[in-house]
Amino acid sequence: MESARTRAALTVLGALFLLLALVPVARPARAATQLCGATQTVAVNGGEYIAQNNVWGASTPQCISVSGTSFTVDSSGHTSPTNGAPASYPSLFKGCHWGLCTTGSGLPVQVGSMPAVTSDWSTVQPASGTYDVAYDLWYDTKPATTTDPDGAEVMIWLNSRGGVQPAGSRIASGVSIGGATWDVWYSRMNWNYIAYVRTSGTTSVGGLDLRAFTRDAVTRGYIQNSWYLIDAEAGFEIWQGGAGLATGSFAVTVGGGGDTPPPTSGAACAANLRVDNAWSGGFTATVTVTNTGDRALAGWSADWTLPADQNVANAWNATVTQSGRSAHAVNASYNGALAPGAATTFGFQGTGSAAGATPLTCTPA
Repeated sequence: MESARTRAALTVLGALFLLLALVPVARPARAATQLCGATQTVAVNGGEYIAQNNVWGASTPQCISVSGTSFTVDSSGHTSPTNGAPASYPSLFKGCHWGLCTTGSGLPVQVGSMPAVTSDWSTVQPASGTYDVAYDLWYDTKPATTTDPDGAEVMIWLNSRGGVQPAGSRIASGVSIGGATWDVWYSRMNWNYIAYVRTSGTTSVGGLDLRAFTRDAVTRGYIQNSWYLIDAEAGFEIWQGGAGLATGSFAVTVGGGGDTPPPTSGAACAANLRVDNAWSGGFTATVTVTNTGDRALAGWSADWTLPADQNVANAWNATVTQSGRSAHAVNASYNGALAPGAATTFGFQGTGSAAGATPLTCTPA
């Protein structure tokens, strides 16, 4: 027969077991993964994103610690000159980076029918070092995921330190996108390079509309509706130092709501100018005209403002006239018709100094 003492002991033990069951059990924190190899990567969030150390412009060491969609630059020995390429771009990405792909990204998506693509990103930016804090978006002329992108690269600089600037020349200032203003830079590499530099730096963004930057680049003729967004990255281009830079959290959502019209509708075109050769007192330039709309063009014209010491001497593949400081170009009989996404060029010789990239306005005929 069970004694009263035994029943009491069992009652006490039961109470202890119940108390222990109600006390939360402390679990060890998830250990960070350190990447020190120049090209070392690790998949995070079940492969939804990939973190990369990405030391590509120098041979100096760098280590980052990755935990989920957060990472910190632990150490960096970079001393690259600020008038050249950065030493590294430690970053997280969704999509395909030079053949390395995340899972379930929703990419690639064609530019002309791009769904909403938004991003949240918080950062820690130390007061030492020389770096920028930037998105890097890559576009291919085809929906390729195993080859190098050949269309365009769009960088979105949220902030920078140490006086660094994007490649190429500034072609526009004070452009309003996503509730902020941006300066726009352009350079032709093996692809079109377009950089949007925030005029007032920030450490974080929420719901940043990446599609809006794509649409702006389309209107400038640097991206075509037939191309594909294949990759969205966020990280730090580092020239010097960089220890302490950190991503608190990062997310990209593809098709998360919002309208999905193409960047342009109806008849539309864009034109951009590139100086080919320059000498004392003169230069030659090429203008590329692109149909950025969704229907064929029967013709086009382009207008721009010449600096005070510039004049148009002659032109080819278009009729170019000048009135004061205003230049006006009209297509030739053989290059006015452009299908959606198609492009043509004309050129001219000018006198005076060859200034940097010049903004142009394109008008369908």
